[in-house]
Amino acid sequence: MRTPPATGQPIAILAATRRDSNMTNAIEVHDLRKTFKGKREVRALDGVSFAVQEGTVFGLLGPNGSGKTTAVRVLTTILRADSGTATVLGYDVQKKAALVRTLIGLAGQYAAVDENLTGRENLQMVGNLNHLPRDVVAKRAVELLTQFNLSDAGDRPLKTYSGGMRRRLDLAAALVAHPTVLFLDEPTTGLDPQSRNDLWEVIERLVGGGTTVLLTTQYLEEADRLASTLAVIDHGRVIAEGTPESMKADLGATVLEVGLASIDDAARTGTVLDTLGPHAALVNGTLAEVTVDNGPQAAMIALRALDAEGIAPQTFNLREPSLDDVFLSLTGHRSEAEDAAVDDTGDPDSRRRRRKRRTEQLEQALPVATGELA
Repeated sequence: MRTPPATGQPIAILAATRRDSNMTNAIEVHDLRKTFKGKREVRALDGVSFAVQEGTVFGLLGPNGSGKTTAVRVLTTILRADSGTATVLGYDVQKKAALVRTLIGLAGQYAAVDENLTGRENLQMVGNLNHLPRDVVAKRAVELLTQFNLSDAGDRPLKTYSGGMRRRLDLAAALVAHPTVLFLDEPTTGLDPQSRNDLWEVIERLVGGGTTVLLTTQYLEEADRLASTLAVIDHGRVIAEGTPESMKADLGATVLEVGLASIDDAARTGTVLDTLGPHAALVNGTLAEVTVDNGPQAAMIALRALDAEGIAPQTFNLREPSLDDVFLSLTGHRSEAEDAAVDDTGDPDSRRRRRKRRTEQLEQALPVATGELA
C-alpha cells in the first residue's frame, strides 16, 4: 500500500515531471549501507549497488537475513540508509521521499489489507488514502477486481478469501494509483502452484505495459521465469549479478548429481567428484553434485571411481544447470524454498538441520531492535 502524496498536485501531473526523459534506469543504488544496533550490531546492507532498467523485472535473490527486505524498505522510503544513495525514477529516496511514494507501489511479504472489509472496500480505501477523486476510485476498484479475477468475490469480506485471493488483492491494492515502479517482496510465498502461476501472469502483463518491477523471492523458478536481470545478495553484499542465462552458463555445461544412502557416503562422493574438473563438489545431506564441462565423459569417470571406492549411488543424473545451482554455488546452501521441498520428503535429518538453521536465524535477529534483517 502506498502513502498519500505530500502535495496537492494530481498524480497525472506529477507523472509528467517525474524524471529526465533520457533516463533508462528506473532504480539506481550506490554503496547502500544500513546497520541495526541492539545488543550487538548487525550490518544488514554493506555497500549494496545495482541498477534496474525501466520496463523490466529485476530479481533480488538471497537467503533469509541477507538484506533483501532491508534494501526494499530503504528504496520504498520506509527505512533510511546510514550512507550511500538510492534513486527511483531519478529522485533521491531520502531527499524526495514524499514524491517517491507517489510514484511507487509496494506489496510486502504480508498482505496490507483489512480482512473485515470487502475486496472492493479495501481497494477503495487505498484510493482514498492516495487522494484520488471518488469517481476514479470506484472505477479503478472495478478494473482491478476484473484484472485479478476477483469480480465475483469483490463484495465478500476478505476473511472469506483464500490465501491466493488475498495475495492477488494485496497486489491489486499496490496498483490502485497506477505506480510506474512496483516493489514485490516475496509476493508468492505460501501460495499453491496454481495461484503462484496466476500471479506470475499478472506480473508479466504489468511489465508488458511498461511497469518496472523489483522482485525479491525465495522461489528460483520464479526468478528464472520473470526476471531479465538478477542480483544475489548475501550478508548485505551483492555477490553476483547478471541475466539468469549468463549466471547458469558461468557454472558449466552440465550438472552431475549423485544421491547416496547416507551422509557419510555423500561426503566420500564429494571427494571423488572434486577430481572431475575445476569446480568444487557441493554436498547437501545425502546429495552430492558438481558442474562439469563434458557431462557423459565425466559421468563415466565418476561411476568408475565410485565403484573403486565401494560407493553405490542411489540415483545418478546429468542435467542442465539451474538457478538453484547458481544460488548453491554462491551462498553455500540452497534457497529456503528448495530446503522446504527437501524437508517434505520426510527425512528426519533434513528436518533437524532445518530447525537448527531456523533457530540460528532467530538468534541472529533477536538482538536487533527493529528486526529488519531479511
